[in-house]
Amino acid sequence: MTTINKSGPRPGRGLTHLLVGGITLLIVIPVAWVLVASLKRKSEFFGSPWTLPEGLHLQNYVDAFGGAQMGRYFATSVLVTLLGLVFVLAVSVPAAYVVARYEFRGKGIVEVALLAGLFVNVNYIVVPIFLMLVDWDRALVDVFPDGFFLDNPAMLSLVYAATSIPFTIYLLTAYFRSIPAEFEEAALLDGASRFRIMTRVMLPMARPAVTTVILFNFLAYWNDFVIALTLLPGEGKTLQVGLLNLMAAQKAAADPGRLYAGMVIVIVPVLLLYALIQRRLIQGMAAGGVKG
Repeated sequence: MTTINKSGPRPGRGLTHLLVGGITLLIVIPVAWVLVASLKRKSEFFGSPWTLPEGLHLQNYVDAFGGAQMGRYFATSVLVTLLGLVFVLAVSVPAAYVVARYEFRGKGIVEVALLAGLFVNVNYIVVPIFLMLVDWDRALVDVFPDGFFLDNPAMLSLVYAATSIPFTIYLLTAYFRSIPAEFEEAALLDGASRFRIMTRVMLPMARPAVTTVILFNFLAYWNDFVIALTLLPGEGKTLQVGLLNLMAAQKAAADPGRLYAGMVIVIVPVLLLYALIQRRLIQGMAAGGVKG
């Protein structure tokens, strides 16, 4: 006797779709509202906040980039973020490969120290970092009268990289360990050096993990406010700190269009990069599944 299993619609799937749709709306609606508000003239803000702009008032972006110096802050944020990513990858990729593939004395202590670093909140140690840099500037006042360590975007990038090294090494180490050792053995038989194996064999295979750490670290560096406010006290501020100054200025000027334009300048690069990284991450994981 043949039994026919009739499977109807699953209630859990519909609930999941509803939840995902609700979360999507919670994200899309505020972003779209800010984008629409950034195109309005000053007089249009006295009406309903949900009305569409009468035209594309792009002068808000011109004023934000020029008059509010958001263009300068944007360039500083790009420089700091890119330098931080270069620093952290240059240190973390070789370190993660060594921890994953080599046995050496004190390896357990190193792994415990990296795990402990995951639980350190950077915002709690920003004041000691600031005081340390102040002491370094005082020690080198004869060489650098105007200071070198404080108000230096490169130093801010170095601090970003140093504080994100534990997370980056931890994630990359776990992925390197998941790669079969046969690939390295085959490369060694072909006469490849350890450095060549890491850069030409292991690193391309670990592209999904590298893409993930780039995404997370980019978001952390780009959205940081406390560290940038503390270590860049001069005019060369990052975009997040510059947005705060623009917000304070627009309260007196009563011109919210420039403020919303500044918000769009902060948000759009993050959304674009996230969309690009997400696509590449999915492609890398799919390619790895096909190879496996």
